[in-house]
Amino acid sequence: MDKNYYNNLTVSSSPHLVTTLDTQKTMLMVLIALVPSFIMSIVVFGARSIALTAICAISAVFFEWAYNKLMKKPDTVKDLSACVTGVILAMNLPSSFPFWMAIIGTFVSIVIVKCMFGGLGRNIANPAIVGRIVLLLSFTTQMTTWPVTRMDNTDATTGATALGILSEVAKGKQDVSTLPDNLSLFLGTCGGSMGEVSAIAILIGGAFLIWKKIISPIIPVSFIATVFVFSLIYYAIVGGDYNAFNMAIFHVCAGGVMFGAFFCATDYVTSPIMSKGKLIFGIGCGVVTMVIRIWCSYPEGVSFAILFMNMLTPLIDSKVIRNYYCKGGAKKDEK
Repeated sequence: MDKNYYNNLTVSSSPHLVTTLDTQKTMLMVLIALVPSFIMSIVVFGARSIALTAICAISAVFFEWAYNKLMKKPDTVKDLSACVTGVILAMNLPSSFPFWMAIIGTFVSIVIVKCMFGGLGRNIANPAIVGRIVLLLSFTTQMTTWPVTRMDNTDATTGATALGILSEVAKGKQDVSTLPDNLSLFLGTCGGSMGEVSAIAILIGGAFLIWKKIISPIIPVSFIATVFVFSLIYYAIVGGDYNAFNMAIFHVCAGGVMFGAFFCATDYVTSPIMSKGKLIFGIGCGVVTMVIRIWCSYPEGVSFAILFMNMLTPLIDSKVIRNYYCKGGAKKDEK
């Protein structure tokens, strides 16, 4: 028999899937989906958004290349996953954030969270989310200093985010009327992290990912719906000057709920495999987010919520998959 017959055989572990969609194409789709948010960050905050995004993306790629070179591992930067991590981290930062601090964030995300755990597919938490949390805890002042938008006609250089204002309202220091309207949050004329300011830009990118079947709609829909329902019930009970429906929309559009739901919580590696697991994951993210926003010291809780649920993903997968096969789900699918 021809020796080339054996040389053409590829031995690999299951699953054995044949598809034209590889990691590089998947990450390219994510980068395309991030374009609307990136454009809005430039419109709202100016050219510094371009520089900060470029710094994060380039440093992320460099750190992955350098780590692979140092550890004598195959070069993986061509799969674009490091670039995606860098851009997502940048979108979670204020546009005024110092470049050198952002580089520290990409180092944590790429080297510590991703590469040291074995590379793409082996990290136990979303690298960009961990990078953001480390920066928030290490450089709290810089991470909570928000430049005013270009639409702001005041002479001020910094301002509060929508959730920051809500925190002051909850303490009785400001009136409910000082909250930005939901239309401003939806269109993107309020301050905040670069990628979270415009809900409509995030929706366009998220819809693109769902259309291309890059992500499942289960996690983002359950995440956002949980935040909406939780807010609706809470403010209906609280009453007073709050309009429950308006506040429910406010919590969905304000902060990082939309961006986190579509671009961070849907990470393949750190989110559950099964549909039921994805639903539990999304609901968990929404509940933890609202608990932190309402009762904890931080006005925002999306990053912590996603990280917390990342830690529970193995447990969720274990329970859901075991329950699925014990009840004969696999046999039903075969029929």
